[in-house]
Amino acid sequence: MRRFKRPLALLLCALCLLSLTACHGTLRSRDEDLSAAAETLYTLPEDFDTSRSYEISFWAKSDNNKVQTAIYVQAIEDFEKLYPNIRVRLKQYFDYGRIYQDVITNISTGTTPNVCITYPDHIATYLSGADTVVPLDGLIADTRYGLGGSELRFDSPRADEIIPQFLHEGKIGGVQYAIPYMRSTEACYINKTLVEKLGYTLPEVLTWDFVWEVSEAAMKQNDDGTYVLNGQKVMKPFIYKSSDNMMIQMLRQKDAPYSKPNGEVLIFNDVTRSLLHTVSEHAAHGAFTTFKHDSYPGNFFNAGQCLFAIDSTAGATWMGSEAPLMDISADNVVSFETEVMMIPQFDVGHPQMISQGPSICVFNKSDEQEVLASWLFAQYLLTNEVQIAYAETEGYVPVTAKAQESAEYQDYLARCGEDNDLHYDVKIKASKLLLDNVEYTFTTPVFNGSASLRNAAGALIDDVTIAPRRKKTVDDAYLDKLFSDVTSLNRLDMIAVSADEIGDGETPAETEAGPLPTTAVALLATLGTVWVLIGVYALSQVMEERRKKD
Repeated sequence: MRRFKRPLALLLCALCLLSLTACHGTLRSRDEDLSAAAETLYTLPEDFDTSRSYEISFWAKSDNNKVQTAIYVQAIEDFEKLYPNIRVRLKQYFDYGRIYQDVITNISTGTTPNVCITYPDHIATYLSGADTVVPLDGLIADTRYGLGGSELRFDSPRADEIIPQFLHEGKIGGVQYAIPYMRSTEACYINKTLVEKLGYTLPEVLTWDFVWEVSEAAMKQNDDGTYVLNGQKVMKPFIYKSSDNMMIQMLRQKDAPYSKPNGEVLIFNDVTRSLLHTVSEHAAHGAFTTFKHDSYPGNFFNAGQCLFAIDSTAGATWMGSEAPLMDISADNVVSFETEVMMIPQFDVGHPQMISQGPSICVFNKSDEQEVLASWLFAQYLLTNEVQIAYAETEGYVPVTAKAQESAEYQDYLARCGEDNDLHYDVKIKASKLLLDNVEYTFTTPVFNGSASLRNAAGALIDDVTIAPRRKKTVDDAYLDKLFSDVTSLNRLDMIAVSADEIGDGETPAETEAGPLPTTAVALLATLGTVWVLIGVYALSQVMEERRKKD
């Protein structure tokens, strides 16, 4: 029996160690995994090798805007004068979704761009590829080639000169994988003339109840089918461009769950149900619609067929009867006074509005010098020359205090309404809306799958908006099926949830239990085996003692 004791003891020790390993696996968070990977992914060379030539690719969206394209071209030309050994090849896109798809495709072939204008949600998916995106923490902090570094050939902003809220948006799993390029939010563009014609006065802060009430009042028709308010056959009182932002911001304003940073999907809740019922009710009356089911809000807005058009501040040059950019003919434009306000709120004392806009990421390459060359160009896009020029094309705002506080940019803002081109009043008012309310902005958690969750949020709004037109009743049974369909279509049930601490005031009892992680299953199985062997060992000891007595 003694020959059995020693091997058994060793086996028990090994199993205990295995159980500890399994336990550690359940406690290790995604943040720790990303941080550990970031430490070894890229090493900054001591010096930039200027004796070599580099060719780097830069993918960006210009929205078919010739002015924006010209700014990119000029930035590249100016940068190449400073660094003659670096050639930058620009590839332009008209849609961020296409950039996203192309990057995903190129990850598998190892042909990603060097620098890319993209979104943090998209970067989180890029990170599913091994060593794909360069972590920027070390690069940013480097005293020579980092932000404001001594070896740079241009006036780069320091890290503390980037608006903190904007910089934080580029953190994924506690690691800085992106720097902000431009920032915008959503604005409610209002046909003040028609609102007042209905007998209403705009409040200091819009509420959802106010917008719903006015939108319903605008639906009154004459006997010939034209609308009393505008005398036209078309009236779309309230149009929302981004359905996903609508759902996300409504939930945020209601302090209702959307998701956790660890990837846990929480959007399918009772508050969501209530909001969807409300949206569907107004859509059934024709008082509300979305971009997906009709058209771009600005088209109806500029034709005097819409009272409340919610779109990005970056789209301000398309909004209003004097807008410099339009998709409708001049004879369809109706003259009216345009007001720019914060999106509707549930609690005017605690407003919430989303912070959005493109960011810059650098893709990893086998050549460390090539990555450094890419980083130098990425930084150059944060200089005042680029930031101010690009911000003036739309209702974007620069992401650095250095640019925002510059005399040039302040002069631009002060000349609001001076003309209907560079100083178009609606565009500058939209920029000021964000500048004056940065403290009320928020971002959504970013993880591998967060882009799919955002798509799902928009699908919920779009579906209940069109349902009444299809003679469908949006009740709880309908929403149950919708939740299931949206989950399946966007593969939300496939999003990996990493271990992390309970946050945002939640307690373990409030968190819905899901499938146990593989490491947790292994731990339980191992502990069960340990206890069985302990029992066998104890029984053998008892039997041995009995033999001795016999």
